[in-house]
Amino acid sequence: MGPIIHIVDDDQSFRTAIGRMIGASGFRVALYESGEQFLAHLPNAGPGCILLDLQLPGLSGSDLQSRLAETVPLLPIIYLTGEGDIQASVRAIKAGAEDFLEKPASGKTVVEAIDRALLQYERRLIAYDRIHTFETLLANLTPREAQVFDLIVRGKLNKQIAYALGTSERTVKAHRHCVMEKLGARSLAEAVSIAERMGRLEPESTPPRHV
Repeated sequence: MGPIIHIVDDDQSFRTAIGRMIGASGFRVALYESGEQFLAHLPNAGPGCILLDLQLPGLSGSDLQSRLAETVPLLPIIYLTGEGDIQASVRAIKAGAEDFLEKPASGKTVVEAIDRALLQYERRLIAYDRIHTFETLLANLTPREAQVFDLIVRGKLNKQIAYALGTSERTVKAHRHCVMEKLGARSLAEAVSIAERMGRLEPESTPPRHV
């Protein structure tokens, strides 16, 4: 099944017209008259994007965008509104919107924005899958291996890790080998990359020494 373009707009005639135009371009379309209706029928994590009006009765477009950042973060948002301004567009883009278009936008402009948003969806999906894989790999580390991992990605030498953890260099080397093997990391650079993607390189705290 192809991607679904979710259109959220309270203007029924516009919603229907833009839906027909997008449908004629080969996309599947779902129509919603409000942000509340969209939230009540949240889509599955399949490919697609959201075409969103800024000024909506009840839940505004920006409020809906904030909620969707947690519920369906993979779906890019394209604003298509008749009441936007530069400040509104800047806020929307900073909050993660893919594009900000003003009504009336040509069919060509809308479809091109949708194409860009669908490419962004694919990028987000790849990144999400990669993070999920890393989470699974890190979950396979023992508590001590996780400690060793956090130290080696900060460039600590085996003897420094051994001192910090109150163990021998031989033991650290064994843990280090297991860490690299479980993560599928062929080099320290790859291990550091995993740590960066998983937010493991926060400011270092001094690990407790074994007494």
